[in-house]
Amino acid sequence: MVYLAAALAEIGGCFAFWAWLRLGKPAWLALPGLASLAAFAALLTLVESSAAGRAFAAYGGVYIAASLGWLWAVEGLRPDRWDLLGGAVCLLGAGIILLAPRSG
Repeated sequence: MVYLAAALAEIGGCFAFWAWLRLGKPAWLALPGLASLAAFAALLTLVESSAAGRAFAAYGGVYIAASLGWLWAVEGLRPDRWDLLGGAVCLLGAGIILLAPRSG
């Protein structure tokens, strides 16, 4: 659940800048975007992991899948089968990283 919250915070923060710089929306959108990106960084510290790099790597798969959800829900573009296949592969990779048995 932390990964999903982090993904929404990161995507929302990045999209605020996208809206400002690419879609011509007001510059003040950068302020909530910055706050959202700070929340994203703080949320990732809540992930139970012995190594930050491993937590961030697993998060990458969740980020990709959440971005495809954003594409559909916010931007109104339905992901195609290749988007969905790629997202599934990324989630599988995230699952392997998170759930693999580790020694010591």
